Amino acid sequence: MNSNTILLILACSATAHLVVSATTAIYARHKVQYLCLAWVNGIFGFLLAAVASISDQIAKGEPGIMHPAMILPLLCGVYLQSIFPLSIPMPGFLQAKRMIKYARPVIALIAVYSVARLMGSRIIIMRDFHEVFQNLLSSDVLLRILALGISIFYITNIFLLPKRMVHKTDIPSYLIGYCVCLGFSVVFFTVVSVFYNPKALMIYIIIFTLLNLYLAFRTLENMAIHLPQPAMIQVEEEPTEDIVERAAKEDFNEANLLRFKRIEFWMQNHKEEWTDNTFGRDRLCEAVGYNRHLVLQSIRSQGYYNVHEYINRYRIEELKRLITKGKITALGETTDAGFGTIQTARSCFLKSEGITLDEFWNEKKNAKS
Repeated sequence: MNSNTILLILACSATAHLVVSATTAIYARHKVQYLCLAWVNGIFGFLLAAVASISDQIAKGEPGIMHPAMILPLLCGVYLQSIFPLSIPMPGFLQAKRMIKYARPVIALIAVYSVARLMGSRIIIMRDFHEVFQNLLSSDVLLRILALGISIFYITNIFLLPKRMVHKTDIPSYLIGYCVCLGFSVVFFTVVSVFYNPKALMIYIIIFTLLNLYLAFRTLENMAIHLPQPAMIQVEEEPTEDIVERAAKEDFNEANLLRFKRIEFWMQNHKEEWTDNTFGRDRLCEAVGYNRHLVLQSIRSQGYYNVHEYINRYRIEELKRLITKGKITALGETTDAGFGTIQTARSCFLKSEGITLDEFWNEKKNAKS
């Protein structure tokens, strides 16, 4: 693998981690759970940017078995990766004292290794395990073996994370799968650190980046649930098609707004249509006289992702009204609002309102009693 390819991979990985760090740092100003995710990704981003500057050495280097340039980054990397998945479900790990206590083996070994280097301890290059046994009693090799052993301790903790998480009901299921994949990826990194291979190292960097991006996106997805929904406007008078056509020639955005008002007017005056759970995009297009493209374009111009989300927004409001008025006596009656199944109603309700349908139901039920 040539140095330009290595440089490109490292630069892309560094950029991805720094973007994630900057994004989660903004969220961390409002919720401290995201602080760990922000600063750990920041550390990875800056380290990868620094490593990118030596892409030539990475491509051409032959450090041999268990070189400190690979073993010490492995030690630091697995330490950081064994704590930051916990930043969302277990904010207690953000406590500095606990973090430092957990990092004591890393800090102590790096300190000893640095002092040994300053005192003249030389780095021994070993090409095979026969040379490892020959130099086994040297301080340099002993410290490397110790670093490898501590790394295995942290890797074991990564694999134990899912078992520890299952006892907490508020742990997202995706986090357990992430930790399992993370554990196997660091095992691969351990092998690469012992038997250096630039191509295998870049494969690990790609896997490592994809895993961290996955965790970041799933984390931000949870935040998206709490974003404000588009405002529902009451349309008293339907815009005529002539007005819409004139606007389309002069102002694209105004035309979309007018089309949306026509759609809104129809939805607000034909509840019997969309409370039928077979009502969907095609029937809406037919009813308002616009093709799929214009309907989607108009709805998206007002903040909705797609037609299904728009229609379900009306159904959710109707479901809330029916529950509040006491016209639904069991959650299984969600078909009265247009949902085909209770599962669909629950999923749409959580996405739109930020709380579960059961929580809303219990809240209204308790308010009446």
